Amino acid sequence: MIDIPSRPQRTFIPEDFKVETWEGLAPYFDELKNRAIESDDALRQWFKDRSELESIISEDAGWRYIKMTCYTDNEEYSKAYQYFVTEISPKIAPISDQLNKKAVASEYLSDLEKETGFDIMIREMKKDIEIFREENIPINTEIQTETQKYGQISGAMTVEYDGKELTLQQAAVNLQSTNRKLREEIYHKIADRRLEDKQTFDDLFTKLIGLRDKVAKNTGFNNFRDYMFKAMGRFDYTPADCFEFHNAVAHEVAPMLNTLAKDRKEKLKVDQLRPWDKAVDPENREALKPFKDGKDLTAKTIECFKRLDPFLGQCLAIMNEMGHLDLESRKGKAPGGYNYPLAEIGVPFIFMNATSTHRDMITILHEGGHAVHSFLTRDLEISDFKNTPSEVAELASMSMELISMDHWDLFFDNEEDLKRAKVEHLEQIIETLPWVATIDKFQHWLYENANHTLEERHAAWLRIFEEFSDNITDWSGLEENKKYMWQKQLHLYEVPFYYIEYGMAQLGAVAVWKNYKENAQKGLEGYMNALKLGYTKSIPEVYAAANIKFDFSQSYIKELMTFVKAELEDL
Repeated sequence: MIDIPSRPQRTFIPEDFKVETWEGLAPYFDELKNRAIESDDALRQWFKDRSELESIISEDAGWRYIKMTCYTDNEEYSKAYQYFVTEISPKIAPISDQLNKKAVASEYLSDLEKETGFDIMIREMKKDIEIFREENIPINTEIQTETQKYGQISGAMTVEYDGKELTLQQAAVNLQSTNRKLREEIYHKIADRRLEDKQTFDDLFTKLIGLRDKVAKNTGFNNFRDYMFKAMGRFDYTPADCFEFHNAVAHEVAPMLNTLAKDRKEKLKVDQLRPWDKAVDPENREALKPFKDGKDLTAKTIECFKRLDPFLGQCLAIMNEMGHLDLESRKGKAPGGYNYPLAEIGVPFIFMNATSTHRDMITILHEGGHAVHSFLTRDLEISDFKNTPSEVAELASMSMELISMDHWDLFFDNEEDLKRAKVEHLEQIIETLPWVATIDKFQHWLYENANHTLEERHAAWLRIFEEFSDNITDWSGLEENKKYMWQKQLHLYEVPFYYIEYGMAQLGAVAVWKNYKENAQKGLEGYMNALKLGYTKSIPEVYAAANIKFDFSQSYIKELMTFVKAELEDL
């Protein structure tokens, strides 16, 4: 019997209240704005009431987004999300700024500031006051409206193969086929379909860069990158640290790509290694099929988490019972995958586009790590304490991919497939770091040079791509595909500057896994202790709670990659 959590009892907002219009919300914001705060306890209660209101709004926005991405062709869902973005969200921004100023001006704030969690929250609040500009509200609304187009255009992309209409995710499964002719055909179908919209995507991106640059300039920053470092609350590292990460990856990890590609070329016995040879098994074995369908994937993942710790299995079982999983790819569904935290109920939602691949299995483990994080922070006092920075959020998900490895026999019933799955995943880690460095370095260039031409954009992409890719793969005749490869990275469009975190968290996850290999109980304990903190401690302190370092120096990257290499050789 699964115990379904109920939403915490509301104490400030009526139990039956629903977010419908700004007019319905305004009185609660006004009450907070006008309330007299005459003691430490009154200020704490004020924060709790504000947290309750914000959780309700956040969850409502969450459901609108979830429905829109699950069914991009449903006009009603699209309109409901659009209404929130254009009619409700812009009205919240100025009053939130007033509430922040009210809190910061309170004579009782200094006592609360000494408490764990409140210190981090108040630091964020002061930062928000510093960067808030009334004139950016309509621009941010326009940005949100424009970014929505990326998912709609991508979600509508299909190709025809073998008399069937396939989403690009469904078609991409064939890139693992041992039939090289088929792989090449599918590669061209997918690439050509993407190129049909290359101009639309370029124009959309140019518009977004212009709008984002305006937001930054309005706030007094030289560029959107510097603005985003402030807006994302990156108190624990700087752009210079990102450049150090890029250089370290170029020196320590990128050369490993040549080794992998050379090995792949030899095993496949091909004269030239082509882009459509990158996903197939190098020994020409059929693609791994870890599950049959969404139902099978769900059952196996729940069992896998349960074996790690019964609590972890229970988290996913609850989500399944509540209908908070939408896993299979279908037409009209937005691309990608995510775990959406639902702030009031505290039970998140997982969205993905599974077809039956090994990559899909990794995706559910990854998003499941995020989900577990939501459950572990569910009882924290204030919703801001649960809003972890992505460097911590991604540590939760990427560590789960690795520490669950001991239980992958649930997905693969023969030893050879199991070993192969592990090798593929470790090679994927080696490939992830250079790709993260590529996307991140590209973003720095884009926004440092916001007035660039399309020619300059494409040249910068190719230059940076070359720096972090192998020199074995033959791209001749595919120059156009290579030039526009960046357009498939939704983060560039939808969540700018959210990408370096994957690199930092990947390093952290390898360190968590290393601890877990040395002592499983202690390693898992450290992992869960770190996640329970939510955002009540700084990023380096959260990492320290997991007994790992928040470090992306060349020496540390070298140490962790040496460990991964040794594990690969063992397999």
